[in-house]
Parts: sequence; structure tokens; C-alpha cells
Amino acid sequence: MEMVDRLVKDKPLVIFTKSSCCMSHSITTLVSGFGTNPQIYELDQIPNGSQIEGALVQLGCRPSVPAVFIGQKLIGSEKQVMNLHLQNRLVPMLMEAGAMWL
Repeated sequence: MEMVDRLVKDKPLVIFTKSSCCMSHSITTLVSGFGTNPQIYELDQIPNGSQIEGALVQLGCRPSVPAVFIGQKLIGSEKQVMNLHLQNRLVPMLMEAGAMWL
């Protein structure tokens, strides 16, 4: 879990993905559409990706990707992000974290 903490530290928006995951692509496209520039880690493309994926599962991410962190806080997967978006809470969270500006 320390590894995940180091990867999200000081970054307003981090998304852990896999290149073959359509939901990861959808969530990345959604938040990028707001003008954000998320830090993306594709777990199937980096050397320690399986270790990071294990840590995400230990943190409660099921499925393990996409795993979205806003302001260093684990938000969750696509369901939680879409829920926030539908409740009009996603954009304010992104703004508060410094991931986007008006």
C-alpha cells in the first residue's frame, strides 16, 4: 500500500487502469473532458503493475481497475465516479483537489 501512496502523493487526480479495460478508458475520457490531466498508471504496462493491483484490491478496489484517486483519496471504480458525476459532485471534487480550473 505504500507503493500506491507514493504514486498518488502530490497528484490531484490519479487513475489506475489496464490498457484492455473499456471502463478505464471511459472514466479517463470523462474526467479528461472536464479539462483535467490525470496521472494514468496502466498496470499491465508497468513492471510492478501486478503488485500495485494487489495493493488496490487490499484497499477495497473490486474490480481493481479503474481505481480513481482524487486529492490523494480513493474514490473507487467507475460506479463511484459515475455516481458522483450524476449527483453533480464530481466537478466540485476535481476543482477542490486542484485537478481542474474554471
